[in-house]
Amino acid sequence: MARLRNRFWELPLRQLTQPEWEALCDGCGKCCLNKLEDVESGEVAFTRVACRLLDGETCRCGQYAIRLQFVPECIVLTPKNIADVAYFMPSTCAYRLRHEGLSLPDWHPLLTGNPDSVHEGHSVKGWSVPEFEVDEEDWEDYLIEDQ
Repeated sequence: MARLRNRFWELPLRQLTQPEWEALCDGCGKCCLNKLEDVESGEVAFTRVACRLLDGETCRCGQYAIRLQFVPECIVLTPKNIADVAYFMPSTCAYRLRHEGLSLPDWHPLLTGNPDSVHEGHSVKGWSVPEFEVDEEDWEDYLIEDQ
């Protein structure tokens, strides 16, 4: 992989190379949590119920490269669609933060140099529930706040 530009995450999202775009992900796994959207207000509520492809220990997709074959509704985030889907991303998501002109949180692996810094209270590691263990009509029982 080509060396990433120093502090590339401060650039406008459309200027990032594909490796830089991918590196912006902090690996929290929150985007893989199932959400409930109020059709009237548009408000999005996160649940602890994770996509069936999410590895609850690594907080990474177990089939990232081919995830759409298994989960066709998975949102493939790009610089072109971030404006349309940012509201659906967690409030700490680097893509959402940069889209909104904000800085990365101080725990982000790009700032700490430690890929595990996200797991110190900022990821779903150890507390998500695989979707195959919960009936969809029960997702409301798994609502979480402030994601």
